[in-house]
Amino acid sequence: MSIEDGKRVLTIEAQAIFALVARLDTQFSDAVDILYQCQGKIVVIGMGKSGLIGAKLASTFASTGTPAFFLHAAEGVHGDIGMIDHSDVALIISNSGETAEILQILTAIKRIGVLIVTLAGNPHSTIANESNVVLNVSVNEEACPLGLAPTASTTAALAMGDSLAVALLRKRGFQEQDFAHVHPGGTLGKRLLLRVSNLLHEEKTIPRVQENTSMKAVILEMTSKKLGLTTVDDKEGHLLGVITDGDLRRGLEQNTNILSLNAKAIMSTHPRTIHKDALAAEALHVMEHYAITSLLVTDLQGRTTGVLHLHDILKSGVI
Repeated sequence: MSIEDGKRVLTIEAQAIFALVARLDTQFSDAVDILYQCQGKIVVIGMGKSGLIGAKLASTFASTGTPAFFLHAAEGVHGDIGMIDHSDVALIISNSGETAEILQILTAIKRIGVLIVTLAGNPHSTIANESNVVLNVSVNEEACPLGLAPTASTTAALAMGDSLAVALLRKRGFQEQDFAHVHPGGTLGKRLLLRVSNLLHEEKTIPRVQENTSMKAVILEMTSKKLGLTTVDDKEGHLLGVITDGDLRRGLEQNTNILSLNAKAIMSTHPRTIHKDALAAEALHVMEHYAITSLLVTDLQGRTTGVLHLHDILKSGVI
């Protein structure tokens, strides 16, 4: 029975969202324009379950380029309406459209002079009639078998609010780098902001040899720097190739007297490289694509400036 209950709830809520698609008209475009032209902040107002949806939407707006905050209607009645400025826009969420606490502050909101966009379950309600734009988020039924607990109605309001946020994001030309600036912490911020230059091994820690370096010296250089490879550079520091642990093994298989060779004899001449200003996430993608554990970092003149190892990316928390 519980599985059937779950399927029933998901079906009802999915149908509630799908029904919104057919209702989208110029009112939605008008709502987006009002929110886009707002010179202050979007003040999302709600009570109860609608208030919880409102808090989430305010957070979504703020994180996607539209300054916003949530105002609990009950707190607004007791002074928090002072947070609203005439340059703001109010986004009200009310399923009934007759929420007592919102009705109490509605006159004050209008006196301040803010425009009002409402997500209303009843588009003919008092709150809807006092709004500049109304988006109809009514549902045929709640998923709650008693028809009492807000379920499908809150899902519909959330989906409509997300639609507004995404439409605003696109209208503002909000890009990945903008997203990074408002998400500087955690894995997401690291993935979007951390660059190769923050992680690479450089200067004295770079294993380096030249083409004519003896194999014994190559092995000693690789062993002492502990990166499992060495760059092969010319006298000016330009990258000519790379020797990895794998190159040594292959060289040994092909020539039992490998110590008689020099670096040029076994180096790979087309190593994968990346610039120090590239994102660490991009470097990780290259490593995964080519199934390698290190990238050589070069400047615009092709000089070796560092080595980036997969372990450095993993320790940074990029993934």
